[in-house]
Amino acid sequence: MKRSLFVVFSVLLVLALSLGASAQGVVTMMGVWGGQELEAFQEVMEAFTAKTGITVQFEGTRDLPTLLQTRIAAGNPPDVAAIPGPGAMKEYVEQGALVDLNGVLDVDTLTNDVNDAWIELGTYKDGLYALMFSADIKSLVWYRPDEFAAKGYAIPTTWDEMEALMEQMVANGDTPWAIGLESGAASGWPATDWIEDIMLRTAGPDVYDQWVNHEIPWTDPRVQEAFEIFGKITTNSDYVYGGPITVLATNFGDSVAELFTDPPRAMMHRQASFITSFIRDANPDVEIGKDVSFFGFPMINPEHGNPMLGAGSMIAQFNDNPEAAAFMNFLAGPEAQEIWVNRLGKLGTNNKINPEVYPDDLTREMAELLNQADVFRFDGSDSMPAAVGSGAFWEGTLMYVGGEDLAGVLEFIENVAVDSY
Repeated sequence: MKRSLFVVFSVLLVLALSLGASAQGVVTMMGVWGGQELEAFQEVMEAFTAKTGITVQFEGTRDLPTLLQTRIAAGNPPDVAAIPGPGAMKEYVEQGALVDLNGVLDVDTLTNDVNDAWIELGTYKDGLYALMFSADIKSLVWYRPDEFAAKGYAIPTTWDEMEALMEQMVANGDTPWAIGLESGAASGWPATDWIEDIMLRTAGPDVYDQWVNHEIPWTDPRVQEAFEIFGKITTNSDYVYGGPITVLATNFGDSVAELFTDPPRAMMHRQASFITSFIRDANPDVEIGKDVSFFGFPMINPEHGNPMLGAGSMIAQFNDNPEAAAFMNFLAGPEAQEIWVNRLGKLGTNNKINPEVYPDDLTREMAELLNQADVFRFDGSDSMPAAVGSGAFWEGTLMYVGGEDLAGVLEFIENVAVDSY
């Protein structure tokens, strides 16, 4: 996507971005990051301050959509915020809350350094309103190659093969899956990733887009089918470690640990590329790529092949000031992203990133895989209005895994969607 875009830079912004500049000021930023992610972003902020003299004041919250909306309504938003996704971005644009980055970023450089797909995700109504700071591949299944080899388990490439593998594991006394849906105020999001990956493969990308845009209802049989395939695993104690009670109570980052017990409590874990940082933290002796590896989420309907589901950190500017503009330009460049991806195993969106900064060969392989994907779709729940995507959808998956009737769950989400789109 090449567009004729005009870039406006103030003298102050140019000075702020210059190496060794002494511009004084403060940027306020809001995000959900904590733990390892916050530590990594702290390094990013420190690098920006060292380069420009501008201080970044970071405010962390686990309930960002609510707090950010409250601040917007009060006329006191942060200068910059990490927003949930395209759906939230569009809502903020409709409220007149976001700064058009066409007048902030060096868009000519951006279009040369960033793949079109990432720019398109931040574009709405002819404006560029969000920067994709980093990305994650979500269509991955993690496993231990040594355990698969020892037990004669073959990597599945189709869902029929996956179902046969699960039955083989159960017959051998193994549990196929480790799944955790707990994530504080964001509990349920890992389940939505499962359903989105399934939906892409059963109904196809076009129907997926219709679903995300609420052009088909949540009660549509194709949506129901995706939930049911997910439910056959998460509600079956033979297929998932601990059964649905453990699935609901286990934190998403902790659940992968079941692959590394002796003997393993589970054989597979479906999660995005960022899970490597959780694996390293809990198992410092594990060698990523040797002791643990991944395969792609299998094809279900051959007609639709293997689309790539992903997400990422979207950052938007809420206040039009030179300090915030300087920070956005810094985040768009390779320097900031190299710090972030090196610490966390995430995938940068700037193609000028030095591949050597990725922590291992497996992460480099994922970065290359992401850039080569023929069909890519952004996380559906992050693309929907917040009341649906990070509200009713998250909640509905917990209701379903907890035993509530699927028809009632889908009707509940549909009612919220009708009021939200």
